Amino acid sequence: MRNLDVTTLRSFVAVADSGGVTRAAGFLHLTQSAVSMQLKRLEELLGVDLLDRSGRGVALTAAGEQLLAYARRMVALNDEVIGRLTDQAFEGEVVLGVPHDIVYPAVPRVLQQFNAAYPRFKVHLLTLNTTALKQKFARGEVDLILTTEADRQPGSECLATKALHYVGALGGSAWRKRPLDLALGRHCIFRPLVLRALDGAGVEWNMSVDTDSDRTLEATVAADLGVQALLEGTLPPHLEVVKHDGQLPELPVHYINYYGGDTSGEVFQTLSRLLREAFDEAHAKSRLKVV
Repeated sequence: MRNLDVTTLRSFVAVADSGGVTRAAGFLHLTQSAVSMQLKRLEELLGVDLLDRSGRGVALTAAGEQLLAYARRMVALNDEVIGRLTDQAFEGEVVLGVPHDIVYPAVPRVLQQFNAAYPRFKVHLLTLNTTALKQKFARGEVDLILTTEADRQPGSECLATKALHYVGALGGSAWRKRPLDLALGRHCIFRPLVLRALDGAGVEWNMSVDTDSDRTLEATVAADLGVQALLEGTLPPHLEVVKHDGQLPELPVHYINYYGGDTSGEVFQTLSRLLREAFDEAHAKSRLKVV
């Protein structure tokens, strides 16, 4: 297998651009003989003449003209890769805040794609409830956040809308019990909405667990000791949407809102774009900027 050498291609491009080996050698900080030797090896590798040496100057042959376009692209791509992996402009860290219930499946894919594009830039993922994330964002402790909110909020960008469902154990019956046992976090943004809907429908309820631990809530519901509220597409495999046939009041649609702060740099713009694309792909919803 024959492989082209980028250093040799760079010399070839320099000769073509400068119109001679001597000028190219000066530009490349090489000797004239070194550049001539590189060109000779390139011609031997390809088995064609790249330069027409019959005149006083140096001209490209037809094969040389054809190679030049490829050589420019290969040298440029080489320089782009080197710059991306070594340039300190693409080195640093960003803090991304996401509520626990919408981390999967979109966010891991975003982090993977971002790391492939900027391997020297670290993303610190912070998972907290929406209220805590908005507080940290306001204090400048988080660079970018996603939230789950009942409304489109000023200063945010709506990435997707999702239905809010009652969720219970697989084949469970906890949702039939009255008073209804609930498993909702103390600071869960869904909690007041669920309680308001139940109170409005005259459904008695009881808070079966008092915690902010997502794992505790999940385990309680999986054991059929209560029901919780989750957004569509975020359920773990051991829970299911409760099919209550109207015996429970409907819950409002929620919005996944994005707060970006100062994201003028290329790195932040890329991460923002990946988040938008991930939720567009997952939920096929249009975006709306609220001012």
